[in-house]
Amino acid sequence: MGKVYIVGAGPGDPDLISVKGVKCIQQADVILYDRLVNKELLSYAKPEADLIYCGKLPNYHTMKQETIHAFLVKYAKKGKIVTRLKGGDPFVFGRGGEEAEALVKHGIPFEVVPGITAGIAASAYAGIPVTHRDASTSFAVVTGHRKEGAEEEVKWENLAKGVDTLAVYMGVSNLSYICEQLLKHGKSEHTPVAMIEWGTTASQRTITGTLGTIVSVAENEQIQNPSMIVIGEVVRFREKIHWFEQTFEQSYPLSGAL
Repeated sequence: MGKVYIVGAGPGDPDLISVKGVKCIQQADVILYDRLVNKELLSYAKPEADLIYCGKLPNYHTMKQETIHAFLVKYAKKGKIVTRLKGGDPFVFGRGGEEAEALVKHGIPFEVVPGITAGIAASAYAGIPVTHRDASTSFAVVTGHRKEGAEEEVKWENLAKGVDTLAVYMGVSNLSYICEQLLKHGKSEHTPVAMIEWGTTASQRTITGTLGTIVSVAENEQIQNPSMIVIGEVVRFREKIHWFEQTFEQSYPLSGAL
């Protein structure tokens, strides 16, 4: 029997993966990796390792989740060391929990290696602290996928009234709906909003607005996935402490440090 490592690769900057995550790549016989994994990380793999792309685009899946489960089980049963490499953190909207369940069902040994999730990292690279003593004592990570029904209404009411900062994943296509729901349930139209496209990478781009203006700003700037949406007063700190764009322009000093 082999073993599976479910590894978070971090948000895009290859230097943000953990040391243990790199070791899992180096030791793997088989690596199943996702679309948002920085391909530079694959350079740590053994030359003879099998690299299997499992990437998914919005509304298009290269490989179904059930097929990924089957591959993990099949290779582990062959005695292979398998690394399942996922963008961000595997347990934050990464379906890592489902993969772990599948491994348990088949008696496959596994470990979970956490990764830095984009909701925190992309915000930090944009100069936005998700918490701040003067502005935010709570934050929530939320999926931007739309779901109809009473439960959906309750969720947005609680988020609008009970949380200072919202980090919304996969919300670009539903941006208008998200803003409508928050406004409907009590958020001010002047609440600051940032959208961070390709956060922590050389392609990072950040736009800002408010709940009342961000939809038109995003349309004018043609913001695309992958993008994080950050909503709350903490967005105002970007004006003072944004650092990554300036640092990168001067040359990113830690690139290739591992």
